[in-house]
Amino acid sequence: MSLLYPPRLGVNIDHVTTLRQARGEDYPCIKRALKQCLENGADQITIHLREDRRHIQDADCPIVRNITSDYNKLFNLELATAKDVIDTAIHCSPDWVCIVPEKREEKTTEGGLNLQDESVFKKIAQTVETLRSNISGVKVSLFLEANLKTMEIAKKLSPEAVEIHTGEYAKSFLAKSDKVESYLKDFMIVQQYLVENKIHCHAGHGITREMLPQLLSMNIFEEYNIGHWIISESIFNGLGPVVKDLSEIIKK
Repeated sequence: MSLLYPPRLGVNIDHVTTLRQARGEDYPCIKRALKQCLENGADQITIHLREDRRHIQDADCPIVRNITSDYNKLFNLELATAKDVIDTAIHCSPDWVCIVPEKREEKTTEGGLNLQDESVFKKIAQTVETLRSNISGVKVSLFLEANLKTMEIAKKLSPEAVEIHTGEYAKSFLAKSDKVESYLKDFMIVQQYLVENKIHCHAGHGITREMLPQLLSMNIFEEYNIGHWIISESIFNGLGPVVKDLSEIIKK
């Protein structure tokens, strides 16, 4: 199945601020991180404003908005359904909003939205309506597992995109598990459904450089949101060169 548009790189900078918040300092500077990413091939900046504010803070959001606008790049804001977070999203007007599930005790996002739960579906529907009513031109994506029934339910919300949770695939890939092929098959099945319904298919969570050639060769995803691996690898090779390397792989 062909893609609706060429693949792009979304760089998640949450963990720049994880380091900053660990000591309550003003460094590392989020502005420097943004510029390093955007000047080295990032097509989009992704941040997750969590309800517990463990990394990105409300004050970071307008900074990301302003700098991505200056570079004519996209701003993707991940959020759950907390009212104060939605209010911040409305204030900073991202290009994309990706709705994700959250649990206070989790280390990181552990899976996709459970749209098969009626109460969750209603809450997400209300959130989508609020965002679209208050942010001019905003595009909405939903963070979901690669499950066809879930895609059919998601279609009722008319999202511009679905971001597939690739975390379990990533774990299996790194462990050289025989489950990898099963995950890839599921990705292809849901991608075909999404493209047939003019819904963009994105990927996020746990992706590393090692995985990109396989995923790109299969022509599944139009957007790769990568964060933790980029910031980790930057300790050794620098943020700019790491982003540039991934950008070149994707653009080839």
